[in-house]
Amino acid sequence: MRRIALLTLALAPPALFAQAGKPDPAIQKIVSEISSEKVGEYMKKLGSFGTRGNFTDPAQTNQGIGAARRWIYDQFRSFSPRLDVSFDPYKVQKEGRIFRDVEVVNVVAVLPGTTQPEKRLIVSGHYDSLNIVTKPGAGDFRSNGDGATDSMDNEASAIAPAPGVGDDASGTAVVMELARVMSQYKFEKTIVFVAFAGEEIGLVGSSLYADKAKAHGDKIEAVLNNDIVGYDVTGAGRAASGYVNVFSDEPADSTSRELARYVRDCAQLYVPGFGASPVFRGDRFSRGGDHTPFVMDGYAGVRFTTPAENLGIQHTKNDTFDKTSPVYAANVARVNGAALASLALAPPPPVVTREVTTGANKGRLLPNIGRGKSLYDAVLKWKDEKPAEDLDGYAIVVRSTTEPFWDHQILVGKVNEYTLQGLSIDDVVIGVKAIDKDGHESLVSAYVAQPYQRRPIKLQDEATSAQK
Repeated sequence: MRRIALLTLALAPPALFAQAGKPDPAIQKIVSEISSEKVGEYMKKLGSFGTRGNFTDPAQTNQGIGAARRWIYDQFRSFSPRLDVSFDPYKVQKEGRIFRDVEVVNVVAVLPGTTQPEKRLIVSGHYDSLNIVTKPGAGDFRSNGDGATDSMDNEASAIAPAPGVGDDASGTAVVMELARVMSQYKFEKTIVFVAFAGEEIGLVGSSLYADKAKAHGDKIEAVLNNDIVGYDVTGAGRAASGYVNVFSDEPADSTSRELARYVRDCAQLYVPGFGASPVFRGDRFSRGGDHTPFVMDGYAGVRFTTPAENLGIQHTKNDTFDKTSPVYAANVARVNGAALASLALAPPPPVVTREVTTGANKGRLLPNIGRGKSLYDAVLKWKDEKPAEDLDGYAIVVRSTTEPFWDHQILVGKVNEYTLQGLSIDDVVIGVKAIDKDGHESLVSAYVAQPYQRRPIKLQDEATSAQK
């Protein structure tokens, strides 16, 4: 308590602290138009294909992965002529969990942005499914923690019934419903709705998409991945219908972690009664999802997953519609929609780093923060590469290093430098965000210290030997 009191005094008089933002009526309308009935229809239809296994015959018309992806494509096309819908195919060679050559096809719908079209926001789920049939005597991979790769009978699993309604027709349904609703509106940034394939055989579709985006230099500001968002009761009978977990990777002020904080705030503002609960790890313990390749490629990404995960029926023939809750999945869609719309209407995040042009650190990006002439202040500098036309100004946010969420905010106006007098940069974490005239806020750009780099230390006797 003493630290917080001192921090409050050091920052500014109470009048300078901004109050909680007011909701945007346009975003409220978007959230209100998300339908649990529609989400349920999508989930049930995806389950009706029997299996959406990656190795099923894509030419089948009423079942299998090919029929499923064509149906998703047609649904995207029906929502709005403004959606640019396409297949994103890759021919993948046999290796590891990919036990034979296979074509992996993502289904992509792009809603072009208006004033910031180069900035992209991705919302995703995976439409492939899997029923893991184990080899005789292999044991239960779900309980021993060794994973399914070595114990799985690949040929039998490829044709086994795999409705996969919770994993992950639910996430795909969230993406589809967001595409249906949000394609009726215009946003400053481009929104990309993706149904990934190949997730169940090693995050294949998302990895190839992310790597291609990185190679092309795509400016992806955020990835919201929805995987297993349809259950609200665990296999043990524990109910958890009031919130969704939002996983984000280390470090504490990574862009992914800032995105998770942003999602939490949007849920509080636009979806009262249903929370977004950040979980500060990249995914569930020792697991991964379609956001993971994006994070590894340097993009901000989070995963939405129910806290009531029904582990006993995942990857079995029993992952059926009757075990899921479209009402719960629709609430997850509303949280996604609130965060997506807020980001898509917001200014770009400020740049809080500077490139060193001389000396040993030449070329490195360092946080643009210092102690000032007094050596006891926090002097912050930032810039916008392309300031928004409707920019209203910036806000500085501060928190203790041991606090998970920002707890102080100061509006500083349309400036690119600000000094917090008497505040030690050693004791707190500081960030900056941009705010437009309608109150839309960017992601926070935090001042993150670079890791200490050790350099080789030369000993005198080594130098002497080298001279000889």
